[in-house]
Amino acid sequence: MDFLIIFLEGVISFISPCMLPMLPIYISYFAGDADKKHKVLARSLAFVLGFAVVFGLLGLVAGGAGSLLSEYRVYLNAVCGIIVIFFGLGYLDIIHLNCFKGMNNAKRVTSLAGALVFGMIYSVSLTPCVGAFLGSALSMASVSGTALKGLLLLITYSLGLGVPFVISAVLIEQLGGAFKLIKSHYKVINAVCGAFLILVGVLMAFGLLDRLLALFA
Repeated sequence: MDFLIIFLEGVISFISPCMLPMLPIYISYFAGDADKKHKVLARSLAFVLGFAVVFGLLGLVAGGAGSLLSEYRVYLNAVCGIIVIFFGLGYLDIIHLNCFKGMNNAKRVTSLAGALVFGMIYSVSLTPCVGAFLGSALSMASVSGTALKGLLLLITYSLGLGVPFVISAVLIEQLGGAFKLIKSHYKVINAVCGAFLILVGVLMAFGLLDRLLALFA
């Protein structure tokens, strides 16, 4: 259940107001001079692998730190839950968080290695843009109990963000209508995103998320 929540957070990050409008530009960076679909697919996979490595390491650290504080799990849950609620309030614009900045410039890449490195650099520049959901994912990783589970949770988050990226890279021309539809409903999407984060935060803060996840374990 926790992996499903994390995966959904990755997917929602993909359609965030600062991500989706910039998608054609991002794809043009790692598509480079690729003139065939299989080249675009390979580079997009390398790109996703790049930011998955960085996010996975962050999850490993968060999970490891959380395991060291396992005896304080109740307090850790409360603190992390409050942080996630804070992110949710930011998504609803009840409080102002600088979470909607994209990457302003980058050079085109023309190789798998270049796409991989670009993905790693992108993960750093992406952080302010998806900070709310990435922060929520890291909070869940920190209370997961082990470094390994923290790593797996952030890899799952990366898949949630990365799978739509790969599909969009290959089918960018065919998905124009879907992107326009999503953009036209950003107010609703942001409201749902904010409510989702607040719900997860409340459940986490009161220790209810652990009980809920145990039911599906």
